[in-house]
Amino acid sequence: MPDGHTVRKHRYVSIFGTLLHDPNLWHFNRRSVSGGFAVGLFVAFMPIPFQMVFAAAIAIGSRVNLIVSVALCWVTNPITIPVLFYGAYKLGNQLLGEKGGEFEFEASWPWLQESLGAIWQPFLLGCFILAVFASVFGSLVIRAMWRWQVTQNWIARRKLRHIRKKAEAHLKKLSADDKKNPSL
Repeated sequence: MPDGHTVRKHRYVSIFGTLLHDPNLWHFNRRSVSGGFAVGLFVAFMPIPFQMVFAAAIAIGSRVNLIVSVALCWVTNPITIPVLFYGAYKLGNQLLGEKGGEFEFEASWPWLQESLGAIWQPFLLGCFILAVFASVFGSLVIRAMWRWQVTQNWIARRKLRHIRKKAEAHLKKLSADDKKNPSL
């Protein structure tokens, strides 16, 4: 992960100025990271340009981990966008009860202008549903994983304390035996 100083200097993030001095934006704790997951995954499914700037703005406003929020925007990248957004369109079609005909995708401005009128409602609804689901699910999974890790650390410390107590008791017994039998 990049350090906070490097991220603060980035040309798009630096527009937030002194707001970037909030320590919650840079700490890795349960609340901050799970919130960062929620923000990043929500923005990732929104079909908007400059997702990282929006994720940064929401993370700053929510006081959650900025780095996690911005990094998770890259769930939707040039490789995954066609599959995820087509899935969003199909989901929106099903939720709206539309038949939604098959179409040929073409990465061009004229195609977008002609086709957007027919697909925008199911597409945006599907994107919104996936964004909400991904952000809630991601946040809950991170919180559960964090709790599991804390529990494992507690168990390990408890075992270590138990081993230390046994070792101390054994050393005391050996010391007591040495006092009883100084010739050994």
